[in-house]
Amino acid sequence: MSNTEQSSVVWSPGDEQLNNSQMARFKAWLEDQGKGPFADYHALHRWSIEDLEGFWQAVWDFCGLQCDTPAERVLGKREMPGAEWFPGMRLNFAANLLRHADGEHANREAVVAYCETRPVLRRSYAALKRDVGALEAFLRSKGIEAGDRVAGVVTNGYEAMVGMLAATSLGAIWSSASPDFGTGAIQDRFGQIEPAALIVVNGYGYGGKVFPRQSEFAELVSALPSLRCVISVQQLPDQPHLAGTRVTAWEDALAFGEGQAPSFTLMPPDHPVYILYSSGTTGKPKCIVHGNAGLLVNHAKELMLHGDVGPDDRFLYFTTCGWMMWNWQASALLTGAAVITVDGSPGYPDLNFLWQTVADEKVTHFGTSARFIAGCRKAELAPARDLDQSALRVVFSTGSPLLPEDYDWIYSVGAPRALLGSIAGGTDICGCFVGSTPLLPVRRGEIQCRFLGVDAVAYGDDGQPVSAGRGELVCRQPLPSMPVSFWNDADGQRYHDAYFDTYPGVWAHGDFIEFTEHGGAIIHGRSDATLNPGGVRIGTAEIYRQVETEEAVKDSLVVGRQIEGDVEVVLLVVPAQGYSLDDDLMARLRKRIRAGASPRHVPKHIVSVPDIPYTRSGKKVELAVARLINGSARSDNRDALANPQALDQIREVLIDARLLPSS
Repeated sequence: MSNTEQSSVVWSPGDEQLNNSQMARFKAWLEDQGKGPFADYHALHRWSIEDLEGFWQAVWDFCGLQCDTPAERVLGKREMPGAEWFPGMRLNFAANLLRHADGEHANREAVVAYCETRPVLRRSYAALKRDVGALEAFLRSKGIEAGDRVAGVVTNGYEAMVGMLAATSLGAIWSSASPDFGTGAIQDRFGQIEPAALIVVNGYGYGGKVFPRQSEFAELVSALPSLRCVISVQQLPDQPHLAGTRVTAWEDALAFGEGQAPSFTLMPPDHPVYILYSSGTTGKPKCIVHGNAGLLVNHAKELMLHGDVGPDDRFLYFTTCGWMMWNWQASALLTGAAVITVDGSPGYPDLNFLWQTVADEKVTHFGTSARFIAGCRKAELAPARDLDQSALRVVFSTGSPLLPEDYDWIYSVGAPRALLGSIAGGTDICGCFVGSTPLLPVRRGEIQCRFLGVDAVAYGDDGQPVSAGRGELVCRQPLPSMPVSFWNDADGQRYHDAYFDTYPGVWAHGDFIEFTEHGGAIIHGRSDATLNPGGVRIGTAEIYRQVETEEAVKDSLVVGRQIEGDVEVVLLVVPAQGYSLDDDLMARLRKRIRAGASPRHVPKHIVSVPDIPYTRSGKKVELAVARLINGSARSDNRDALANPQALDQIREVLIDARLLPSS
């Protein structure tokens, strides 16, 4: 594929985006204050990293964020790690997310919750605030106070929102996991943070089936001696609540505190609001602590400016409570938009379900995974032809690099009128380094831009920015949503080693990236999964772009096999239904990879496997397979995988293919 084909414009902003989007209004507002003038988005970005303090103060002011005591300055300390944001400020995170619960927006929908096991639930901002106050009062009655951890094993729905807001209103720290996690994986997370309260469902529905989990979650409760109270949510209406002396039904907890208002307890700017977790595929997950003011201002920038989400919008991001996109989605409340939550299978009752929900709910902003979009393309869906998309303005995609062919599908029959916002960042910053803006065109196969305030570049092996081509994604200046710490990391050494060990004072994110001449970006995969055949550095995403557009391929995974001082590229393929990995298909794949990438990318071995391992947030687990094929004795955390049996199946296949010894 030529560079022209890769970077051709597939969507351009119109007058509405260029003049009336919140990003456009922010740019004009800055110019009215004597900043700029800014010729274009790229000029605005340059200013945002040259005047870091001025930029983030401008975001705070323009987005109307609230604090009781203003900061002494924006940045107290600039060094990384250890940057100090908004010293002296006092604020409450939940108060900002519920700022539309009074006044003219109070009776507008705040949360519309879809799930497979219960009727659709609709709650206004005023009703949401009342329930938050009631639950907070119950938690306080059980002795929960500022700094305590409130954990949730919950589905992506209303109770999760209320639980998080009640916890952060009183100054507690919210941490959640999805109920489809194994109890071992949940204990690996919550056991480290010792929660004082647990909100837990009695089961969940997925793909038309129900999965009662009372007995497993009762064991989890017993394994968490720090708990002072447990609140049971009847996610499965035909199943009983969890049993136990410490257990209170959700409805009873709300009834106890009925009529009580949220306290919105004021906290320092770096007070923790969330604990998120790394994937945990190589051992116990890292507990990543995110702070009050920094997360708030970064999410305001990303959702309001880059996402153009406002009070008249309807926002649906398909996620689970075990993925940072849930936390990102929850912050859409600060915009005044209606948040449409969906729990269950994205393919039930059929693959059109999410698109149908977008049509039914008049969704303006729809977020999903690159994997889902690829699945729709392969299934030859045509939602733009078959469903009403008159309200849809933005489609977000994340989780893995989006293939150029998926841009083609979106702009033919997927959602051709929408801005396709491919966004990339991570749990580490609970946000994005690169992504979308309404002020620039969308180019095929490219992420539009670096986000404002993000000093991101690609570093070469010499620790210097590359003038062209690929390198390690780094951030050279602090971001407010970088973690305030890791939990139980008193001296900060684990935090330092995770991001600052490679390039002192510079955040190394772990992605292999290329910045284009247009100022866009292409993610080539995780840098720790980068292949080096013949000493040439290539990204796994470059091979996926060729392989996963072949109709005979359902899924694939690429790893490097170390042999005699070099690396062989090994391609694992899951054939699509009705196909097999025969000589003809292998020849087609090799030809396609050679033509579309380079001869260096062509795999030495192509092997058929029944399944590819994924994390529970939908990411391919390349490193576990790489360790397997290279004979590492290191044990992987199988509870962190959505389908751990896939590793066993791959092991057997590799033994049969003589790529792995039988013992």
